[in-house]
Amino acid sequence: MNKAEKYKVIVPVCNGGEVWKECVASLLKQEVPVSDVIVIDSDSDDGSLEVSQSAGFIVHQIKKEEFNHGGTRQWAIDHAGSVDIVVFMTQDAILYNCSSISNLIESFTDSTIGCAFGRQLPRVKAGLLEAHARYFNYPVESYTRSISDKERYGIKTAFISNSFAAYRVAALKESGGFPSDIILGEDTFVAGKMLLSNWKLAYVSDAVVYHSHNYSYFEEFKRYFDIGVFHVQNNWLLKSFGKAEGEGLRYIKSEFSFTLSKNFLLMPSVFVRTVFKYAGYKLGSKENNIPVSIKRLCSMHYRFWK
Repeated sequence: MNKAEKYKVIVPVCNGGEVWKECVASLLKQEVPVSDVIVIDSDSDDGSLEVSQSAGFIVHQIKKEEFNHGGTRQWAIDHAGSVDIVVFMTQDAILYNCSSISNLIESFTDSTIGCAFGRQLPRVKAGLLEAHARYFNYPVESYTRSISDKERYGIKTAFISNSFAAYRVAALKESGGFPSDIILGEDTFVAGKMLLSNWKLAYVSDAVVYHSHNYSYFEEFKRYFDIGVFHVQNNWLLKSFGKAEGEGLRYIKSEFSFTLSKNFLLMPSVFVRTVFKYAGYKLGSKENNIPVSIKRLCSMHYRFWK
């Protein structure tokens, strides 16, 4: 990135708890002035708001019902002032070292890069299956993707994660910005639009955070229900890059092999978890035929359904 270019860090927060305190501590070790960290707080009532304010971050408060994965992020960019690069984090991502952010934004020295994301390592207390998800999606080697890679990688070409990602504001504007109302996947939505506009996507393996989730079976069902909804409501992604089932099968094969080699006693859990994921995804892809009351029960982001 050109030294003259400006960047800011934006973090949506809602009752971040103890892990938000860890995230704040890791942010304060970066080379980022606290005045360049923007927190969008959604009615936190667990002390997270006070933690953000005490750190010296710029804090904007919104109502929980006003939050949307795409719309809130675009609002934050629009109110960030004159800035060239925006770095998005989630409240549960803990920066690995003091160079995590600087390593990520360094990728923008290449003027063709529209967005970039960093490597995620499993959290310290992560279980085996939780850890596999991070090892599968976040390899040791960095890479760059362009639209010409879609024949080889399909939907994975547009893979990115807003838990730790950065965007060139000019590329965002050219691609239409974050969608105003989306259930999740706002990062993939934007990455796909950028790739179709001939921008490139960078994965930066030396820009690292600790971030993973230990979902229950039903939480996996809900998460994949929402992914199914995202894909059917934004079917231009699958039409442009290819269906998601092939990547899902590759993940299942990897998870089975990984589990067999590490602890075969977890295989029944892997099988059940896979069934819940698949059922959630297929049901989500049929959301047009499901009453809103049922969709709210099946969805991890139930406030999306009005």
